[in-house]
Amino acid sequence: MLILVGSFLALMLVGVPVAVAMAGASLLFILVSGSVPDIVVAQRMIAGIESFPLLAVPFFILAGNLMNIAGITGRIYNFAVALVGWMRGGLGQVNIIGSVIFSGMSGTAIADAAGLGSIEIKAMKDHGYDTEFAVGVTAASATLGPIIPPSLPFVIYGMMANVSIGALFLAGVLPGIFMTLLMMFTVAWFARRNNWGGDVAFHWGRLGGATLEIAIVLAFPMAVWLMTKAGVSPNLAAGIGFVALLALDWKFNFSAVMALMAPVILIGGMTMGWFTPTEAAVAAVIWALFLGLVRYRSMTLRTLAKATFDTVETTASVLFIVTAASIFAWLMTTTQAAQILTDAILSITDNKWVFLLLANLLILFVGCFIDTIAAITILVPILLPIVLKLGIEPIHFGLIITLNLMIGLLHPPLGMVLFVLARISKLSVERTTMAILPWLVPLMGALIAITYIPQITLWLPQQLGMLK
Repeated sequence: MLILVGSFLALMLVGVPVAVAMAGASLLFILVSGSVPDIVVAQRMIAGIESFPLLAVPFFILAGNLMNIAGITGRIYNFAVALVGWMRGGLGQVNIIGSVIFSGMSGTAIADAAGLGSIEIKAMKDHGYDTEFAVGVTAASATLGPIIPPSLPFVIYGMMANVSIGALFLAGVLPGIFMTLLMMFTVAWFARRNNWGGDVAFHWGRLGGATLEIAIVLAFPMAVWLMTKAGVSPNLAAGIGFVALLALDWKFNFSAVMALMAPVILIGGMTMGWFTPTEAAVAAVIWALFLGLVRYRSMTLRTLAKATFDTVETTASVLFIVTAASIFAWLMTTTQAAQILTDAILSITDNKWVFLLLANLLILFVGCFIDTIAAITILVPILLPIVLKLGIEPIHFGLIITLNLMIGLLHPPLGMVLFVLARISKLSVERTTMAILPWLVPLMGALIAITYIPQITLWLPQQLGMLK
């Protein structure tokens, strides 16, 4: 255990990338101990990505890239301006609402920060907001990406913990709404403190148009449900509803109705059993292609090729982390290192609430140094046995670990969202870090509430029969 863990930490300290550090530590252990054949390294690494749920990873990444190049981010931004731009701190509220909508399509915080962030930060600076405030609210709202379904971290956690990814997706809805309200309240507090007004004039027509678009989107699942109650088959009901919605959108050229439909299609399709969470990722790609090539006609073959190559590059890096983490986690299990760490934690406390406090501190610390996917693959084999032993619902713990790691993305030394926003805003990493610090207050408040009020997470999947 000392060789395995010690060499991993040593490689990390000298600046070796986390995936290479895990693979190198595993290889060093095998060479020194001689207890495991060399071929096992390749076998375990291949086995780590030979999983059907992992197919969702490249498709969700591709969906996020396609949404960006199709100009859907701009439509989402304009819709959010119409809906909340008139409020105090208008563009700050727009920033948050835009992230809520985009998170229902991309599933990653980095895609949110890079896609909407570039639009939002420029707009806020043009309206006279401090760059630091613009960066802070963009960073905080980006954490919603993997909480509101769909979510790449949920896919990885569901695979590692052997729990329903669909239940995890549903479990993220109420925490996502709760976090949204906390962030909007924080923007309102800043606005009141600095005497900010709205950024667009209040106009009943503009607000009514945005409200109408929301009503149309919400009417779609309601109409499908009513038709099924009347004896129409679910597939036919959905087809009729979709054709009617498409005809309305084509006639009136709504700003964002079809973009807003993405989360409805994904969540509704999984709830109705039309596709699995993995297949939902493919549905997200098909929907993005339909919007970009057919409905909005804003996508070209050149931009489509660029999105595809970007997806290949990102997917390769993510899956390399998963393969390296797979052999590392397997060796930690076979050498009893995971069991030793489990026993050490249980020797401190067997109270589940105290354990959750310690787990939060550990995951927050790890999230500052290790990539989200790698952190999940390392921590789940160690912490999940304790979670099960203490009677904590694994779905609930999945939300806790994901939110902790999202907060870690905002911190140096390895916070990816931090570096993305520093590049977009042209601020130094130090100034970007200081800009984000005030936003840790609502994020930590949300983390405490989600940790110690499990029903925020579990109520919706329980009501829909996905949990007992």
